[in-house]
Amino acid sequence: MEKILDIAEAIANEKGLQPDKVLEALKTAFVQTAKRVINPNFAYEAQIDDTTKSIKIIQTITVVEDNDPKLQDPELAPAYMAISEARSYDDQVELGDQLQEEHDLEDYGRTGASQLHREIEYHIQRMVEDEVFSKYKSKIATIVNGRVTRVDANNATYIEVDEIRAVLPMKSRIKGEIFKVGDVLKAVVRRVNMDKETGIYIELSRTSPKFLEALLELEVPEIEDGSVVIEKSARIPGERAKIAIFSTHPQVDAVGATVGVKGVRINAVSEELIGENIDCIEYTNIPELFVSRAMSPAIISHVEIVTNDEGEVEKAVVTLPSDQKSKAIGKSGINIRLASMLVGMDIELIENDSVTTDSSGEQEEQKDGVDALEALFN
Repeated sequence: MEKILDIAEAIANEKGLQPDKVLEALKTAFVQTAKRVINPNFAYEAQIDDTTKSIKIIQTITVVEDNDPKLQDPELAPAYMAISEARSYDDQVELGDQLQEEHDLEDYGRTGASQLHREIEYHIQRMVEDEVFSKYKSKIATIVNGRVTRVDANNATYIEVDEIRAVLPMKSRIKGEIFKVGDVLKAVVRRVNMDKETGIYIELSRTSPKFLEALLELEVPEIEDGSVVIEKSARIPGERAKIAIFSTHPQVDAVGATVGVKGVRINAVSEELIGENIDCIEYTNIPELFVSRAMSPAIISHVEIVTNDEGEVEKAVVTLPSDQKSKAIGKSGINIRLASMLVGMDIELIENDSVTTDSSGEQEEQKDGVDALEALFN
């Protein structure tokens, strides 16, 4: 067991770990080995000997009464000592004091050596996994780049990201995307789990609104430095998206900075998203104005926020000219759906000719005497 400290330093350098943590893992491995090859009921402590650069195993022996039942138990007795016996070594010993006895794992031959090897390997591997888990846990909602290594029968795409393999499920791919082995792609880290049996599981996504936000941060310096902030976003992947942004600097135009000269910035993001159209909206904390802007490109006449008896928002009732209805709804209801997702409430449209449309894109002719506010469809 000589020069174990040198071994700890070598492992730390090879695995990119902190030497102190590696040393703690080695001490744990020594203690667990002692429990397995000596006696699992003993209390052990691993101590570092800086002179020999080794780790010592110290067994703790507790001083008890002469008639303590533990002394009669064959398995427990070695962990305890009668006070009369203890005082034959040191007359200052008191009940409850803990004496120490050193053990050398080399005395247990090949069994001790092989068990120690397995324990060290196990604890170092767990440490490596914990480091990787913490690293990628901190990367949730951020973009990673990787190379496709496999596409399985369920069209789940396996991507090699640095030192680990991540998974892009079929549901998290933009409609129409096809990947093959060797392709390099970007995705956002959606979820990171640790399982004792399967190890680390990293799930990526290209359909999450966070992917859109992360791409914009890469493309727009003002978002990266914080002078433009993305407040909210909503996507129907591969088709259309809306983002609500605002400026924290009086001389920065949030929408202009995000779109870029001749749309160069927003077009670069759209290209990565397979042609997804992106609407940039200036955010406001005034609900009625925010809803009106979210309904762009439709021109809105009036917005009313409807609340229940508890003061909770139920829906937004939007009044607009008849000729703006198709713009407000959008193809297959996509505009009103995205607007509803962005503002976080159902939206009901009321036209001048008393036809209402809700945020699902459905329409209903209003009967005479029926209040338009009751026309929200679920």
